[in-house]
Amino acid sequence: MCTVCGCGEGQIKIEGKATHDHRDHDHDHHHGHSHEYHHHDHEHPHNHGHDHIHSTVRIQDYGQGPAGAHTPGLSQARMVQIEQDILGKNDEYAAANRRFFNDRGILALNLVSSPGSGKTTLLVETIKALKDTLEISVIEGDQQTANDAERIRETEVPAIQVNTGKGCHLDGHMVGHALDTLNPPAGSLLFIENVGNLVCPAAFDLGEAHKVAILSVTEGEDKPVKYPDMFHAADVMVLSKVDLLPHLNFDVERCVDYALRVNPGIKMLQLSATTGEGMDAWLGWIKTTRQLALTGHPPAAAE
Repeated sequence: MCTVCGCGEGQIKIEGKATHDHRDHDHDHHHGHSHEYHHHDHEHPHNHGHDHIHSTVRIQDYGQGPAGAHTPGLSQARMVQIEQDILGKNDEYAAANRRFFNDRGILALNLVSSPGSGKTTLLVETIKALKDTLEISVIEGDQQTANDAERIRETEVPAIQVNTGKGCHLDGHMVGHALDTLNPPAGSLLFIENVGNLVCPAAFDLGEAHKVAILSVTEGEDKPVKYPDMFHAADVMVLSKVDLLPHLNFDVERCVDYALRVNPGIKMLQLSATTGEGMDAWLGWIKTTRQLALTGHPPAAAE
């Protein structure tokens, strides 16, 4: 089991594939890389421009041992070792995914948030705005149902659903399997909509170029300091549903300040997918980021 969240055992279902147990096992994926649990003599690239904080513990808040948690019958040292092993294996999968993306010039964005932030609505509107000029595909992560993948497919772009069962996050292994079926074309844009959760997705690299944390104004403005690992891991914070601000007691400046305390380099965007307010800045960031990934140069000013 995953000591980060307690999940990780059980059955994972990916559309087009048989349900399988997601435990320690080897798979050779058809998209050209092997997901085996072994040591590689290479550095694991981190694209976020900061150190991962997987091992952050707050002993005073939880257990008394170095893992910062208490599980009956399991020593604290053993919990730390299990977590390190799980994250290390995940990083091998993520590195293989990243090579796949880089070799094909695919920009992969990992959308993370708590449930109800408006991720899928933002994704649908983003696809509608970009699909005529960019090839787009989507990996959808949820514990159950294919509802979100069906919404995405209504926009006429390919989408595959990953159901994590008891799991509360996607990991590099699941994404690798999904890529086998989805097979995104070279030079395309891939969105990964993670399971709604502001805790564990922060620790699990998927091979993406950027994590995009989405926070709606219907949530508390202190979310960045309540869930600092996620906002530290993200390169971009999207403040969504800003059309509702006149009806809410939400302090935007305080929220932005909290986010910058956790991650001084985070890019801030404010928008409403419903009214279109702020969408141009979001779409512009995607286009610029994709162009930089492809050529190393930003797009011309005319774009």
